[in-house]
Amino acid sequence: MLDKLISLDQELFIYLNGLGVESWDAFWMFYTTKFNWIPFYAFLLYLLFKHKNLRPFLVTIISIALMITFTDQVTNLFKGGFMRLRPCHEPDVAEFMRLVKASCGGRHGFFSGHSSNSMALAIFIGLTFKRTYKFLFPLMIFWALFMAYSRIYVGVHYPLDVFCGALFGVFSGWLWFKIYNYFNLKLVK
Repeated sequence: MLDKLISLDQELFIYLNGLGVESWDAFWMFYTTKFNWIPFYAFLLYLLFKHKNLRPFLVTIISIALMITFTDQVTNLFKGGFMRLRPCHEPDVAEFMRLVKASCGGRHGFFSGHSSNSMALAIFIGLTFKRTYKFLFPLMIFWALFMAYSRIYVGVHYPLDVFCGALFGVFSGWLWFKIYNYFNLKLVK
């Protein structure tokens, strides 16, 4: 059963990765690079600062930093625990794929850190602003899903890697939002 799932995942990866065309490579490389999103993160910080007093703003920033650290470390535990090779390190897959990045990254890829971190941030920010900016939640989800797909496009993760990463990101974002609300209520009292 597991072998069949892995085989289907590899086939889906080869198909989705193979849909890429050279004229879109630069876009997806730009999209998947975390550094390029600094202006977007600055905009989110501006929204947070605009709608919160200094103390809740700082609690929010600390919560986000702890959430990303938590999500990233759990992702690393899974990668080290499952030790599933990335597509570009899997000889049966590497010969059929497009590797858009200059390098593949670490040897193991289950599950995707980009997917888990971006989805956790999307859920946390979406829930934080669900009443203030209703458009932000779907926008953040859209952004996170594109981030997940970018990992398949550039050739560094299987679909199951990004799907499981996104699922964990949903859980992490929701969990940290609940923790954040708990501490916010304590600060108000």
